Amino acid sequence: MRSSCGICKRITLEYEPFTCQVLTDEKWLLFVVEQVISNALKYTRSGRVSITLEAPKTLCIRDTGIGIDPQDLPRIFEKGFTGYNGRNDKKASGIGLYLCRRICRNLKHGITVESRADEGTCVRIYLDREALEVE
Repeated sequence: MRSSCGICKRITLEYEPFTCQVLTDEKWLLFVVEQVISNALKYTRSGRVSITLEAPKTLCIRDTGIGIDPQDLPRIFEKGFTGYNGRNDKKASGIGLYLCRRICRNLKHGITVESRADEGTCVRIYLDREALEVE
């Protein structure tokens, strides 16, 4: 049985506390962050996961995991898409990143993914909002 426990796999978390105020929904943004970190741990055999803040207000979650196959990358936010890595992982549903993109759109945040096979993945969540819609 393959372990997905970060401690069991000796994955290092690199994180420096930072202060940044954003207009968002805490519950739903937390869902997105937890999903991205969960994926980073699931697909990283050893190495590290880092959480940083880039200007102006961009949360970056990087890992040194197996990465995403270049042909799968354009489809990772599609509902039900699991790709090559997901088909090897019997627990993958293809729903996690789909929900992340939907939530980010509803919160008026952006989300992008850069990845290289066998090198790792970087997920950026753009928290800076240009306008506030009032109902």
